[in-house]
Amino acid sequence: DVGMAIGVGTDIAIEAADVVLMSHDLMTVNTALLLSKKVVQNMKTNLFWAFIYNLIAIPIAAGLLYGYGILLNPMIAALAMAFSSISVVLNALRLRTFKVQKGD
Repeated sequence: DVGMAIGVGTDIAIEAADVVLMSHDLMTVNTALLLSKKVVQNMKTNLFWAFIYNLIAIPIAAGLLYGYGILLNPMIAALAMAFSSISVVLNALRLRTFKVQKGD
């Protein structure tokens, strides 16, 4: 359940709402719903890749594969962790290009 209010509504409605629409047009409700679906899809994608990354990188960083000659330098591990965070941020920034298609 999500509460929505229009930005020109009463202050009580705006305070109680989860989403405040800044436009008078009720079609922005559709835009807000489409954007929320994209955000949830983006979060699921980020979680998926974070789990895959951790599933692969943590055993290597912990030295569990040392018997096979695979050992990760701590500086490389820190760089890989930073890259993981950067990739999540860049994936989230893709939402800035969100545009509503006419007819959606």
